Amino acid sequence: MSATTRLIAMGSRPLMEGLALLGFETWPNANTDDVEHLLADLQQNNQKALVLLETSLSQANSAQLKQVRRHGGHIIVTEIPPIHAGRDHHPFIEDLVIKVLGRHALDADS
Repeated sequence: MSATTRLIAMGSRPLMEGLALLGFETWPNANTDDVEHLLADLQQNNQKALVLLETSLSQANSAQLKQVRRHGGHIIVTEIPPIHAGRDHHPFIEDLVIKVLGRHALDADS
């Protein structure tokens, strides 16, 4: 029996409605406690998952989230912007790319 990868999204209800149409398991209006419990459950059950977190959840002070990001493995967590995010929105990963590769790595002409 092969393990399946869960596709999970957590965030505001309007954003979750769209992701549900794509087949994601959604958690509308999730909070930091929901993130903590979900990630702990995924780790405890050794489940594979792609977890999309709306910006406010992705930047929350969550011990489980920090642990998953630090250790990597079978749970991939990424940030998605709110529906009405402006052009000035900068996801968590952008700062990491700049630190590792330099600001030029994000230039459209590169």
